[in-house]
Amino acid sequence: MHTDKQKLIDFIQNVFPMSLASANEIVALFEEREFTKNDFILKEGKICNEYHFIEEGFARAYTFDTEGNDVTTAFYSSNQILCELFSFFKRVPSGENILALADCKTWCISFDQLQVVFHNMPQFREFGRAILVNAYAQLKERTLSVIRETAEERYIHLLQSSPDIFQQAPLKTIASYMGITDTSLSRIRREFAKK
Repeated sequence: MHTDKQKLIDFIQNVFPMSLASANEIVALFEEREFTKNDFILKEGKICNEYHFIEEGFARAYTFDTEGNDVTTAFYSSNQILCELFSFFKRVPSGENILALADCKTWCISFDQLQVVFHNMPQFREFGRAILVNAYAQLKERTLSVIRETAEERYIHLLQSSPDIFQQAPLKTIASYMGITDTSLSRIRREFAKK
């Protein structure tokens, strides 16, 4: 097996432990893709047909609110799956754009290929199920945090769970992800720095 897919092999075995032979069989179906900074990985209105593992890079998903403001809905960094899962599995046009915020190298599998592997490899089915459960748990956690936590608490949680976001993304996109203004985020950061 290509050693250049080692990070993907490690990721798969970390999410759902399986034999190296099974992991190699799965990664053989992934093809390398590269995106440069500001490339669209997915455009709103298009059906998501690709399931990516990010080896290197950083991207964000975003949409527009009723006033036309750009709102970040997700960040994707190295060693994560990048996919608009609702569009991908439901086969409906995406309500979001996914944009590379840095140059990205990914390993990608198409929807059709993924379906074949899902049906033919129980290990991949279990891996896929684990990815979906994790994605659902993260979405639920984020939804509850917006309801239950103050902006300061959300900032601290994001700083602890995903410090790379603060190195890779502009403050304005982080603020929109948190559901606050960039002025509020700047104030929170100043206050936090004083503590």
